[in-house]
Amino acid sequence: GRTTLTLVFILKNTKTAGLSRTVKVFENLEARIHHIETRPARKSKNSAEDLEFFVRCEVHNSDSNLLVSSLKRVVDDVKTSREEEAVPWFPKQLKDLDKCHHLITKFDPDLDHDHPGYSDSEYRKRRSFISDLAFNFREGELVPRVEYTSQEVATWKEVYRKLTSLYPTHACKQYLDAFQLLEKDCGYGEDSIPQLQDVSSFLKERTGFQLRPVAGLVSARDFLASLAFRVFQCTQYVRHFSSPMHSPEPDCCHELLGHIPMLADKEFAQFSQLVLLKVAGISEKKKRKKAQLQYYCVAIVLSHTNNLYLVFIQDSGLINIFYKENQMYALSNEPDYKPFDPEVTVNQSYQDQTYQPVYFVSESFEDAKSKLRQYASRIKKPFSVRYDPFTCSIEVLDKPQKVKRALNEMKEELRNLCFALEKLS
Repeated sequence: GRTTLTLVFILKNTKTAGLSRTVKVFENLEARIHHIETRPARKSKNSAEDLEFFVRCEVHNSDSNLLVSSLKRVVDDVKTSREEEAVPWFPKQLKDLDKCHHLITKFDPDLDHDHPGYSDSEYRKRRSFISDLAFNFREGELVPRVEYTSQEVATWKEVYRKLTSLYPTHACKQYLDAFQLLEKDCGYGEDSIPQLQDVSSFLKERTGFQLRPVAGLVSARDFLASLAFRVFQCTQYVRHFSSPMHSPEPDCCHELLGHIPMLADKEFAQFSQLVLLKVAGISEKKKRKKAQLQYYCVAIVLSHTNNLYLVFIQDSGLINIFYKENQMYALSNEPDYKPFDPEVTVNQSYQDQTYQPVYFVSESFEDAKSKLRQYASRIKKPFSVRYDPFTCSIEVLDKPQKVKRALNEMKEELRNLCFALEKLS
C-alpha cells in the first residue's frame, strides 16, 4: 500500500520558516525519506540564495496526491514522478559525469569527530584546497597536479613500504604485473606520490580507463555510473599522518595502491565495465544492492592462499591498504568464510570502522567472473544499453532501428575478425 515518489522543488530563501514547514509536510503524512540532495536553484532569479531540492520518499498510496498538493503550498515549481513508472536519469555521455560528484559526508574531517584529522585545522585547510580542485574539474580538462608536502610524502612512504613487502605473497598475478609497469612508467615509488594525470594517461593507453578527481567518498550511484564509462573517480588528498595504516575514507594511498593496478589489467577492466553497464538506469533500490556487490568484488585485489582466491571486501582500509595485522586477520580462522554467491553477497552488510566478519571465497578469478555474469544477466530493467567506444557514450536501445544499427556494426567487426583468422590459418 506504499509507493516511492521522486520530488524536485524549489525553496525560496525569501520564505521565512519555509524549510520547517516543508519538513512538517513529510512528517504529517508519515513519508519515509530515502534520499535528499540540495543545490542552488538553476531556474530561480535568486539562484545564489534559493535552493532546489531533490527528494526520494516512500508514502502511502492514498497520501501521494495529498503530499504533492501540500508541498505546493509551501514551496515552488514542484515536479514529481513515481519511481516504478519512470526511468531514473543516468549519464549517457562523458560530460554528464560533471553532474556525478555527490559526496557521502559520513567521514568528512570537518564533521566527523572520530576522523583523525578533525582536530587538525591545517589538515582540514589542506583538504579543502585539494577538494576545490576536484569540484572545479570539468570533463576534457587535464587533472590538476598537486605539489605534495614532505609530511604527505612521508605518510605515503610508510604505507608504500609496508604494502610492497606484502605484494609478492599476497597479491594476484594481474596486480603484480600491472604494479611493475606503474613503477616503471608512472612514478610509483616510496619517495613520490604519482600524479593522477600521469596515471590516467597510462590507463587510457592500456585499458581505456581514465581517472577523474573527486573530493571524497562519492555516492554509489555516481561511482557506478562513472565506471560504466571506464572512468574511475579518484581522490588526491592523503590520509592524516597520525593514522597512516588506516583511513576511515578513501584517499590517494587507497586508490593508487589498491584500485588502480587491477584497472590496468585489460581483461579485468573489460569485465568491470560490462557488468556495470547492466546497472545503468535501474532503480535506486536495486542500485544500492549492486553497489553492495561492487564493494565486495569489483575493484579489488585478489589474494591467493591455499589454492583459493579470497574475494575480499573492499572497505576503507582493510584490503586496498593491506597491512600485516589486517592481512593476517583476514587469513586467520576468526572471520567466517562463505562461497562467493552474488545473491548472498548483495545482502551482506560491510563494516566501515572495523574488521569484516565475513569473507566470500571463489576458487578462481574466472569462477567469480562467471557467477557475476550470470547474476548481471538477471538484472531486470525496461530497456538495454550499449556502450559506443568511438563516442564514449551510452546508447539506450529503445528502438528497433538502434538495435539494427548496432548489429550491422557488429557484423562488420566479425567480418574483420574472420578475415584475420583466414590469414593466420
